[in-house]
Amino acid sequence: MQGNARGRALAYKMVAERDNEKCSFARESRLLIVAKAKVWASEGWQVVITDPDGKAYTPPEFDQLLAA
Repeated sequence: MQGNARGRALAYKMVAERDNEKCSFARESRLLIVAKAKVWASEGWQVVITDPDGKAYTPPEFDQLLAA
């Protein structure tokens, strides 16, 4: 079964923007979302990760997510 009947949102969301492009991803795993965000940031994208509580993290703060 994928998801649940209540449509629970995924825990971590990443938004990456560059020029006129915008991409977003959502993952349950903070490890996977941080890894993806670091790659995108290294390629020149402006990246923000939002945690389940709505707190936003920019690239210098990504390791804080891993330490939790």
